[in-house]
Amino acid sequence: MIDRLGGPLFVSWQVTRACDLACLHCCTESAPNRRLADELDGEEAFAFADALIRADVPYVMLCGGEPLVVPHIVAVAERLGAAGVQLKIETNGQALDAATVARLARLPIRSIQVSLDGDSQAVYARQRPGADLARAHAACRMVREAGLPLEITFAPTRLNLAEAEAVIARARALGAFRFNTGSPMRIGTAAKLWGRLSLDADALSAFRAFLDRRAASLGDAMELCYLPFSMEDGLSACRAEPPATLLVLPNGWVKVAAALPYICADVRRQSLAEVWERYRRAWRTEAVSAAIDRAIQDPTCHADANRWVALPDAGISPNGGRQ
Repeated sequence: MIDRLGGPLFVSWQVTRACDLACLHCCTESAPNRRLADELDGEEAFAFADALIRADVPYVMLCGGEPLVVPHIVAVAERLGAAGVQLKIETNGQALDAATVARLARLPIRSIQVSLDGDSQAVYARQRPGADLARAHAACRMVREAGLPLEITFAPTRLNLAEAEAVIARARALGAFRFNTGSPMRIGTAAKLWGRLSLDADALSAFRAFLDRRAASLGDAMELCYLPFSMEDGLSACRAEPPATLLVLPNGWVKVAAALPYICADVRRQSLAEVWERYRRAWRTEAVSAAIDRAIQDPTCHADANRWVALPDAGISPNGGRQ
């Protein structure tokens, strides 16, 4: 499909590596004071937003790290929203306040996604050290009271799996229209702590069966999204049909896919049309095809996903600098 499109249908924009939490399962290795030295600044972020608008990109997700720790991010959302771009905001909810919700409520928001990785403070904080579950719940209620669509995400690990059913019930009670989960992702901080977090094959099988049952019982009450269940399943699907999606890193580099280390473009140096063309070509390269094979055959390869490697066509020099 991507060869028939003149641009992406969706842009997932990781606006920062900084975060107000240091979650054990974090795929991007975000944490306090982890902002990249070369992240897009405010002026560059607005310029990229304008490029998305000119290219008629219909849907953008602002994520991180924690996007709400970026001073200009709500203004960027307003720039995009004023042009009719549909928005998704992915947040841990700790910094979401009434004033921010009021500003977001005036925009074309497709969803506010809040992570709830436990239904008790003890379990939630075990996976998200320093986080306040009551604050996350309050954020969810503010979102719904403002009439905004709420989406809940749950990252299963051996620390919180016992509370999965309770979190699903909580999400429904909070008014979420969708609940996202699946097999744990062996990327970033999670890969480093895999021995502490990972679920064994029996636990994963039981969790998948539980989700099948809950999806059937929920019906139309709340969408339960857990397919593709594993990163390997996701990569297989992407090989067959690469997504019309750009994953933009905080410094403007574009990754081919979250589970792969390859960088294919640079929004600082290239127009969005050029970025899109490089992304489409990347999926046809032998390097990307071989990386998918390795990752499917050996899930430990996912641990290398954040060790970025520029493809020869990316416009980025081998040592990581810009040409």
